[in-house]
Amino acid sequence: MVKSNNTNKVSAKMYDTLVRPVITEKSMLSSEAGKVTFLVPLSATKDEVKAAVETIFNVKVNKVNTIRQFGKEKRFRGYVGQRSDFKKAVVTAGYC
Repeated sequence: MVKSNNTNKVSAKMYDTLVRPVITEKSMLSSEAGKVTFLVPLSATKDEVKAAVETIFNVKVNKVNTIRQFGKEKRFRGYVGQRSDFKKAVVTAGYC
């Protein structure tokens, strides 16, 4: 990933924007192409995710794609439950 000269201060909101990285087989294959996947809040925008990644990891972000995943309905011992909705952000970093 390319280093950026971003002098913005890191805030707690930026750490709240990136909940955790998504570690799956598909996301690991896309990491070879310079893409990193993060779980983000449903209210997070592409601009917020881009600012958070650039500031925290000190890299240049080319683009951000977001995916909203609705929670599945699951049954457990005869009771119907609902998984939580979540949002993923696929961040593409720049190269030299």
